Amino acid sequence: MSVNTYVLIHGAWHGGWCWQRVADRLRARGHAVFTPTLTGLGERAHLLHPDIDLSLHVADVLGAIGCERLSDIVLVGHSYGGCVISGVVEAVPDKIRSIVFLDAFIPNNGESLFDVVQPTVKEVIQGVLDRAETTVPVRNAAAFKVNEKDRAWVDSLATPQPVRAMTEKIKLTGARERIAGKIYIRAAGYPNVSFDKAYTRVKADRSWRTYEVPCGHDVMIDAPDRLTEILLEV
Repeated sequence: MSVNTYVLIHGAWHGGWCWQRVADRLRARGHAVFTPTLTGLGERAHLLHPDIDLSLHVADVLGAIGCERLSDIVLVGHSYGGCVISGVVEAVPDKIRSIVFLDAFIPNNGESLFDVVQPTVKEVIQGVLDRAETTVPVRNAAAFKVNEKDRAWVDSLATPQPVRAMTEKIKLTGARERIAGKIYIRAAGYPNVSFDKAYTRVKADRSWRTYEVPCGHDVMIDAPDRLTEILLEV
């Protein structure tokens, strides 16, 4: 059996902790799995500062790839992580085998997460900017349709998101589109116009493979077995 290398990037308010179930399943099958936590979040919340932006989060992942000497990577980004992995591919396209957007944003060149989020979240971010605050308050697990038994666990670990990570505009030159394996996984149990738009767009593009999983937004928590199957397949 060939060994795959997975780099799993979490979304806003989360940390590497959210991948525990999927990482355990992939490692049990002999694969290499890395789940870096982005600066200012999760167990790195003590590093929170006002200047954390998308570029720093991209640098976090590039640092992990460089220090671990990784190549031929299956790069997965959940939600906001779609912005992060888009930036990573720009920097090291030769190290990426496949790129997986897990209920994630697919920003175009010159867009920030603020430009592509659904209106309710945009209002929250705008309020943070208007008050000159530096973090976006945690969005609770119930809003993400996380299964009821895991909501308290997710809420206990979620931390505020650096606002500049959501407002910095990304610079893209098309490296993402040149990756041979491009996959989008939509969480069918989480209504969201932004992800519907991204899913519809890629579904019409024959260079992408698409999947739907009947669960809430945190697929890695709600449906770890099915997500593991898909990641092994791609």
